[in-house]
Amino acid sequence: MNTLLLHCRPGFENEVCAEISERAAELEVAGYARAKPATAYAEFVCQDADGAELLMRRLRFSELIFPRQWARGSFVPLPEQDRIGALLEVLADYPQCGSLWLEVFDSNEGKELSTFCRKFEKPLRAALTKAGRLREDPSLPRLLLTFRSGREVFVGLAGPRNSAMWPMGIPRLKFPREAPSRSTLKLEEAWHHFIPRQDWDKRLAPGMLAVDLGAAPGGWTWQLVNREMRVIAVDNGPMAENLIYSGLVDHQRADGYVFRPRQMVDWMVCDIVEKPARTGSLIETWIGEGLCREAVVNLKLPMKQRYAEVRKILGRLEQAFQERGLRVAIGCKQLYHDREEVTCHLRRL
Repeated sequence: MNTLLLHCRPGFENEVCAEISERAAELEVAGYARAKPATAYAEFVCQDADGAELLMRRLRFSELIFPRQWARGSFVPLPEQDRIGALLEVLADYPQCGSLWLEVFDSNEGKELSTFCRKFEKPLRAALTKAGRLREDPSLPRLLLTFRSGREVFVGLAGPRNSAMWPMGIPRLKFPREAPSRSTLKLEEAWHHFIPRQDWDKRLAPGMLAVDLGAAPGGWTWQLVNREMRVIAVDNGPMAENLIYSGLVDHQRADGYVFRPRQMVDWMVCDIVEKPARTGSLIETWIGEGLCREAVVNLKLPMKQRYAEVRKILGRLEQAFQERGLRVAIGCKQLYHDREEVTCHLRRL
């Protein structure tokens, strides 16, 4: 079990390799990362038998940027017949688990395996329970079975409180018909990832004042209005009429990078397509000068050196806030609904 498996968005395997290699080096865990393009996963093979366990114990999964899910274990071949028997034999060397997730990779091959997993899960769960390998208990490790094909599976373990909140790191969010664009799901997913659910009523409260930079046609504004916030929607383009008629939206036709509010607002959100360095400077201004208390901002990524660019911007923000004497919590994640971008969350403490 010296291999760490990391799911990701297809095309971002190199970013995962760069990130986990850097973090492993910081923790002095010897090993190497490997991945094939467009497979939607990477592996970090540790030199020592307990290397993967050490990484998962000392790293917080929620603080990793590009991985969607992780597990420590190994790939296991499966026979065409009696796959359950083969898995029970392998799992004899694993600890008892408290939950079971069957996963696939976010690839065309993975989508084809989804039907197989749905049919296979019920009899497998029953067999694991009968054999005493599975007992519903949130304090026990989660068993993650990630199928690369019907004949090969990664048998892995992860802590239920230190791994993805959803199987494969993919949230089951429903697109609201009233929202003017599918980008609305980016902001909803960001709230799920960065804000504990028990804090929503306090930190996403009705009556709060928010600014949406680059708002048109209103996908992110819709989420704010749905929480009954007052919204200053900044964009030279038109907003969806149902948002204007809500009575909660003040549409300001202006450049989102130039606009400044007259008072501190509770939230600033921004999903403008622009170079990440310029957006990083925008974040520094809004948080650093006290224009908002919290922010969710998307950084559009360059074609190359994407992890390096993100780390450079985050490093600049940390240094800038430190020089101002500010305590700011900074989070960054490539969410499932993101594409060539990552989502940053910042909160003044």
